[in-house]
Order: sequence, then C-alpha cells, then structure tokens
Amino acid sequence: MDAVDHITLTGVRAFGHHGVYADEKRDGQEFVVDAVLALSLRRAAETDDVVDTVHYGELAERLVAVVAGEPVDLLETLAQRLADDVLSDDRVDAVTITVHKPQAPIPVPFGDVAVTITRSRP
Repeated sequence: MDAVDHITLTGVRAFGHHGVYADEKRDGQEFVVDAVLALSLRRAAETDDVVDTVHYGELAERLVAVVAGEPVDLLETLAQRLADDVLSDDRVDAVTITVHKPQAPIPVPFGDVAVTITRSRP
C-alpha cells in the first residue's frame, strides 16, 4: 500500500457571483477556497520533478476559474464543482474542499461562514 500524503492550499481568493439572492448574482463577492488533496507524493519525492505532482500554482488557477465561472445558488454546489475539478487529476485519491463566504448576507455579526465537503474516487 502506498503512503497517503497531502497537498494543502489555503486562502485562495476569487470573485464570483454565487448566492440565492439576485443582488449576490448581480454584484458578486469574494469567496475563499481551501483544498486538501490526498495522494501519493512518493514518485515526486523520488524524481524531484514537478511533473510528478500536482502543481499547486496551476491548482490555484483552476480553483479560481471554477469560482469565477457559472453562478450557482449554494456553496454546497460550488464546493462539489471544485471537488470534481480536483478529482479530474487521476493522481488525486481524495479531496477536502472548504468554500468560505465572508460577506454572506447574514443579518447578525459573524466571522465566517463556510461549507466543507470531502470527496474521493469510487
């Protein structure tokens, strides 16, 4: 059995137009994404070559593209889209995605609201 290693990318900021309310879709707001990828990093460690791992710069760009893409109502849907994108890389066995919505329309003072999902290959 191969080791389970992790690549963690936190605090990726992107502007999107997601939300239940019309003004959220019209005006948009910043979202923050955290991703924890479970995969084997053994080959990358042996070769010391970026082609044998998930390039975290490219990963960040893909996450931003999803957030900036087609609007959805729910953070749950956005998180699923992000997880699906990450799992499209065959090297990734599982991913945990957290989507933060710091300017969510909540009528009381709050620090953050987020949805976290974990998905893995069947």
